[in-house]
Amino acid sequence: MNITRSTFLRAGLAAAATLASGVPLFAQGKKLVFATEGAFPPFNMTKPDGTLYGFEMDMLAEIAKRAGFEYELISQAWDGMIQGLIDGKYDAVIDSVTITEKRLEVVDFALPYTTGGSTFAVLKESGVELPGGGTSVDLDDEAATEAAIAAIAAVLEGKTVGVHVSTIQADFLEKYLAPRGVTIRTYPNGPDVYQDLTNGRLDAAMASVTNISAFLEKNAETAATTGPAFAGGVMGRGAAIVVQKGNAELADKISAAMKSMSDDGTLEAMSQQWFGINVTPKL
Repeated sequence: MNITRSTFLRAGLAAAATLASGVPLFAQGKKLVFATEGAFPPFNMTKPDGTLYGFEMDMLAEIAKRAGFEYELISQAWDGMIQGLIDGKYDAVIDSVTITEKRLEVVDFALPYTTGGSTFAVLKESGVELPGGGTSVDLDDEAATEAAIAAIAAVLEGKTVGVHVSTIQADFLEKYLAPRGVTIRTYPNGPDVYQDLTNGRLDAAMASVTNISAFLEKNAETAATTGPAFAGGVMGRGAAIVVQKGNAELADKISAAMKSMSDDGTLEAMSQQWFGINVTPKL
């Protein structure tokens, strides 16, 4: 399924939601609430004083400026964040949430702001080295996927891989590697995964390429990426801001602002600042 504006911007449903609430989404003085984790560098992080910062925080500030709304950011635990949105605890989620078919059943997305895949990180001293480094595997290509998984499983069988709970990477590991004798250990947040990897409690960790890059910036002497980057299939179609199901009004405003940021180069400049490369799609 191609992720297009028509896939998830449902104007009719949004209009019904607005009528039901009786309060227009962008009523004067209304401040939208965005939830984030504050623990997924360099997308979102938390300073010692509690201030949230990162790529997504800069991007949201510019989106709000162009779309003409005021907002506040709140920190939420990743596990249960989507359910909190569904329950109406906030208006949107901005936490590198990947667009997947499963999530599209219960929430809607604005246009994606990052692309790229997911891969593995290991400690150099561990001796664990997965085949396929520097290559990409599309999970929609069954033959290529089977060959890559078989080769990786041969190395990781009997070993333990850590992953952030309730993520596309966790889904990938449970689907492809758990049945082949690989132990999967989940954690409530990304930093805990890397801490156990660094302390030798894990043989490998899996996360998005961009998140692992941020980890390696501070641990280049001791850690490295290994294996191919996986995309497509359960890995979804890029990360995007999440809104409640049927809230096309907000999704459309966010998407329009992002489109203008893509067109004038602002989105790419932010990507270069935070990642050192352009991880944004052409919208």
